[in-house]
Amino acid sequence: MKFLDIDGPLIQFLSKMADIMWLNILTIVCCIPVITAGASLTALHYMVLKIVRDEDGYITRGYFKAFKENFKQSTAIWLIFLVVGSVLAVDYRIFTASEVELNNVVKTLIFIFGMMVVFTFVFVFPVQAKFANPVRRTIWNSFVFSVVQFPRTILMIVLYILPYVIGYFFPRILPVVMVFCISLPALLSAKLYNKFFLRLEDQILARDQTGDNEETSEGGGETEEDERIFKDELDESIQLSQND
Repeated sequence: MKFLDIDGPLIQFLSKMADIMWLNILTIVCCIPVITAGASLTALHYMVLKIVRDEDGYITRGYFKAFKENFKQSTAIWLIFLVVGSVLAVDYRIFTASEVELNNVVKTLIFIFGMMVVFTFVFVFPVQAKFANPVRRTIWNSFVFSVVQFPRTILMIVLYILPYVIGYFFPRILPVVMVFCISLPALLSAKLYNKFFLRLEDQILARDQTGDNEETSEGGGETEEDERIFKDELDESIQLSQND
């Protein structure tokens, strides 16, 4: 039966599920030291975007390639969010334990800042996985992306929370949920932002095409293809892509 052939839909589906499960295991294991969580999440998003674009190849090799290449900057980004998140959590505990009643303005400001952090966090590692910029620029672009893609950002947040909600209300299937709890939401999120990223990449490449052609003519071109890095600040591209 063609349905059961190695290139058939069933085998291809099962192969994808196995890749997603393995990515989940790799990410959890590499997040255990905590300090490496940023590089682990960046490598995860690097690989799920390749899967969405049918460029997957070798999962383990690609994962650790991205892990190594992004380690320094991803760790810096992760530590920034870890510190900011910890400060917000401590402030929340202090304010809730205190008998002093906060006025509505202060409560609103805390809520808005917390949501800005969450929105930015949802996009920061996908952006780091695909675009090369300084840490400050990566974080800023991620925030702008989250605002420009607001409905998708909300859906991505829901996708990341959903496995834990399912595990809480249906504990019997918790083992199944745990083997897909990080990688599957990341994959579905990549499907949401992939079109937006492609548009940005096309704009960057079109804008830089003339300069690249001149460099290739003078220097003979690059000897190794770089799938990830588009060295650009992206601000103009963000503005052009707001209607996507």
